[in-house]
Amino acid sequence: MGHLPKLIEDLALILVTGAITTLIFKKIKQPLVLGYIIAGLLVGPHFSITPTVADKENIETLAEIGVIFLLFSLGLEFSFKKLIRVGGASTITAFTEIVFIVTAGYFAGKWMGWSKMDSIFLGGMLASSSTTIIIRAFEEMGVKTKRYANVVFGVLVVEDIVVILLMVLLSTMAVSQQFEGGELLQTVLKLLFFLALWFIMGIFLLPTLLKKAKNLINDETLLILSIGLCLGMVILATKVGFSAELGAFIMGSIFAETTSAEKVEHIIKPVKDLFGAVFFISVGMMIDPAAMIEYKWPVLIVTLLTVFGKLFSTTIGAVLSGQSLKQSVQVGMSMAQIGEFAFIVATLGLNLGVISNFLFPVAVGASAITTFTTPYLIKYSEPFYNSLLRILPQRFVTAIENYSSGAQKIQAESTWKRVLGSYIKIVFINAFILLALSLMAFNVLVPFLNKNIQGNIWPGIVCLVALLGLGAPFLLALMTRKPDSMAYRELWLDEKYSKGPLLIIEVVRIMIGIALIGFWADKLISARASVLLLVPVAIAFLYLFSKRIQRFYQRIEGSFLTNLNARETAALKNNAPEEMLKKAASLRSQLLPWSAGIIDMEVNPNADYIGKTLLELGWREKYGINVAYIKRGQKLIHAPNRYNKLLPYDHAGIIATDEQMQMFKPVFENADVTESENSEIANIVLQKIVVDEYNRLKGLSIRESRIREKTSGLVIGIERGNERILNPDSSTVFEWDDVVWLVVDRNKFKNWQESLGNSA
Repeated sequence: MGHLPKLIEDLALILVTGAITTLIFKKIKQPLVLGYIIAGLLVGPHFSITPTVADKENIETLAEIGVIFLLFSLGLEFSFKKLIRVGGASTITAFTEIVFIVTAGYFAGKWMGWSKMDSIFLGGMLASSSTTIIIRAFEEMGVKTKRYANVVFGVLVVEDIVVILLMVLLSTMAVSQQFEGGELLQTVLKLLFFLALWFIMGIFLLPTLLKKAKNLINDETLLILSIGLCLGMVILATKVGFSAELGAFIMGSIFAETTSAEKVEHIIKPVKDLFGAVFFISVGMMIDPAAMIEYKWPVLIVTLLTVFGKLFSTTIGAVLSGQSLKQSVQVGMSMAQIGEFAFIVATLGLNLGVISNFLFPVAVGASAITTFTTPYLIKYSEPFYNSLLRILPQRFVTAIENYSSGAQKIQAESTWKRVLGSYIKIVFINAFILLALSLMAFNVLVPFLNKNIQGNIWPGIVCLVALLGLGAPFLLALMTRKPDSMAYRELWLDEKYSKGPLLIIEVVRIMIGIALIGFWADKLISARASVLLLVPVAIAFLYLFSKRIQRFYQRIEGSFLTNLNARETAALKNNAPEEMLKKAASLRSQLLPWSAGIIDMEVNPNADYIGKTLLELGWREKYGINVAYIKRGQKLIHAPNRYNKLLPYDHAGIIATDEQMQMFKPVFENADVTESENSEIANIVLQKIVVDEYNRLKGLSIRESRIREKTSGLVIGIERGNERILNPDSSTVFEWDDVVWLVVDRNKFKNWQESLGNSA
């Protein structure tokens, strides 16, 4: 009989043990992560009753692979556009919580006498909450449709990306032992630059590759390709000086913007589950029960810091973001636990050899306790809020509510704000690409030319020509591209107040472009040559060939945008439920200031309202709700009119507050209220306008304005002074400076605005 490698014996031991413990933990309805950690404890060196892993080094290597695939899968679920969709409330809440808890963790570690690196890593371990535990608790308690749940989900998204950045900073500090602000700022800027560079290059190349090879790729090939690209980006990230985990996350987020994202996520899941299980079991193997008992007081301190620190800081962050006191308390009590990232951060510190071994039992002990306390904190968040109301002075509560109302005040975007935003986008994107080209030329092309071309000046001339040739489309766009918006045309026609500032902006960015050309020429040849010859020649070249260069730039931009939006475009054709969920979630986040949400409800086939028109039902008048859409099979009726009817198994999007929904839900006769899974398509957006002389709505009722017919839109709210009117009646008359919120078809709304501008 041949020799059986120890690795196979160890894998059999840990996987069988892991399977048994996870079955038990599923039975008692506890997170599988804790089951894996217990399995690791049982097969680890500190537990002698059961068999022990023999080849620990190989298991650690497999665990590192597990972390890579966990981060790759997280990137697949994340995507950069998902971060953009997160509301300001969630972002402010997340950053307030993270800054507070990381700082508090550091000082708690120093107070307990730990080293500087142990204290820093403790703060990093506490930075994230557990997405798995929170989602499971929300589902069991049926609160996923509550307004505060949307804020919690947004906070979790922001936490994921911030913790990834923290891991890079922690690894940099651990290797360099540099803690100065300048060093950290330089690392952050370098990180952001490479994140943007990899993202842009990935969006250009990866979707094109997948599209070209579509007929050649099956599940097996896609699995091999995705794993290969993931590991390749891991190598590239480590070569540049970042962590392997960052590389895996970035490649996952690039895949997330392609049409193959769901397929890759599906086929990679077994691989992730296998190696992820090995990672968490390896975490359990590092736990010494004796050390956990020895450090019982640090475990208790970290647990209390996690529960009360996160509760306090998240609640304060939610209040600062403009949420009501009740909603802020509910958000705070939902986030009070340690997430799975704590183990990844601790593993990073141990692999770098900069933290003590006792941090693992401390993190695991605190994580286990907070896992069990989370459901109870969520359950009793409302009673706790009611107790606070009895304790806090009424003046204090009123001040918080007034602040919340003021912070959430709806203000329509000014024309100048939109135009300046467009200018900033044009300048930033093109300047970034030109900076990337410059770095590649100075660090790669120049050394290569110096090595292969004789002469002092010729390498610089060749490099400059290459830079101007490759950078010409982006340089011309930086200097001359106009914002393509109605707002820009409005300002340009307003000669009295707007032409001057717009001309200044144009001159400034032309000067930026000329300065960049001069910098290239000076760096590669000489200052005198750049001033007397090369800059004028370059400007003349850009002018003479401007039309060709612009057409080329438009093709590049079109290709990039096509790749970037390919997933949404495919979803629009296929009516994909997950894309509709994203759109509905976006609308829900924007409706938060109104204490309202959009909920998807399925029509019960036995309901007595089937076949009746919305006018006959009169739900808006009786319950104060609005029907934003009706989805019937593959057909979506956006902003249905009063003569539309509901049929069996239709999905209706209902805009309502929690209280209104509580009254309205019985009307649907036990119909299931779910997250908005089959609701919106990419073209349906939430817009706001101000009643002014341009749109001439003053004095017209909602019905008389014909907004519904012109925009396929629905007026769902009006801001009038300090008053908010949710789901106003169609007879409501518009007044000067009303801020009107509409759910509209994006294209029809744009056409309506342009028609107003043309008729002005």
